[in-house]
Amino acid sequence: MRPVGLQVSAGRASAHRSPTTGGLAGLYDTAPFYGAGLAELRLGELLSRQPRDTYVLSTKVGRVVLDEVEDPAARELGEKGGMFAHGRPHRMVDDYSADATLRSVEDSLKRLGTDRLDIVWGHDIAQDFHGDHWLHHFETARTGAFRVLSKLRDEGVIGAWGLGVNKAEPIELTLDLDEPRPDGFLLAGRYTLLDHDRALQRLLPASSETVERVRRIRETAERHGVGVKAAALRFSLAHSASAAVIPGATRPSRIAEDVAALHEEVPAAFWADLRASGLVGAAAPLPA
Repeated sequence: MRPVGLQVSAGRASAHRSPTTGGLAGLYDTAPFYGAGLAELRLGELLSRQPRDTYVLSTKVGRVVLDEVEDPAARELGEKGGMFAHGRPHRMVDDYSADATLRSVEDSLKRLGTDRLDIVWGHDIAQDFHGDHWLHHFETARTGAFRVLSKLRDEGVIGAWGLGVNKAEPIELTLDLDEPRPDGFLLAGRYTLLDHDRALQRLLPASSETVERVRRIRETAERHGVGVKAAALRFSLAHSASAAVIPGATRPSRIAEDVAALHEEVPAAFWADLRASGLVGAAAPLPA
C-alpha cells in the first residue's frame, strides 16, 4: 500500500494525536503559511520523537515569516483567513526570489528541528492567491525559487521539489519548461472521486454539476455499504501517477477515521456500478 499523508496546519491536538495512525502516515506535509510557522514548530516537536528515516517530510516556500509582528486576525488571506486567525503574530510576505527561498528553507529546517527536507513545494503560485499578478510571481519563481531548489536538491539539502498548488495552470507551465525540472507536484482537489474526468485530460477545474454528483456518489456508496471516504482515498491511490494521499484532518478524530477508511473493504461491484453510472471516467484506473 502506498503511504497516506498527514497535512499538519496549526492545531496542537491534531499534531500530537497523529501517532494514532499507527505508523501508517508515512508522509507529513506542512508550510510556513500555516500559522506563520506555528505548524512547522508543532510538527517538529512531534517528529522529534520518531526516527528520521521512518517518514517523509515536506514543507513549502513562497512565504517568508518575518520577525515583526501584526494582528493575525487582520490578515487578508482570502478563503483561508479564518483558519490561521490564532497563528503566530509574525508578519508573512510573499516572495519567490532566490534569496527568500534560501531563507525560507533555512528557517523551516530550524522550526522543524531537522537537517534535511525530503520535498519542498513552491506554494500557491497561482491565480487563486495572486489574482492577475500570478504570472509575475511565477516568473520570479522560475528564475529564483526553482533554480535554488534544483541546486539544493543537487547538494542533498532537499530530496525533491515541485509545486504545491490548487490550480492546474502553473503545473502545465512548469511542465513546459526546459529547465529547471521539478520532481513532482502537490495538487489539491483536482484528481478525486468527485472530480477527475477533466484532470485525466488536462487537470481542469471542477464541473458545475458537483452537488448532483456528490448525491449520486453517496447514494451508490450507501447501496453497497461503502464509506465515501474509503472510496475516495482508494480511488485517488489507484492511478499509477499517485504516490500518496494527504487527507487534511480538521480535528484529531479525523486521523483515526482516515486510517480506518484505508482498511475498509470496498467491493468490486461498487466500482463497477460507479463506472456503469458514468460517475467514474472510462479512462480512470479503478482499485484492484
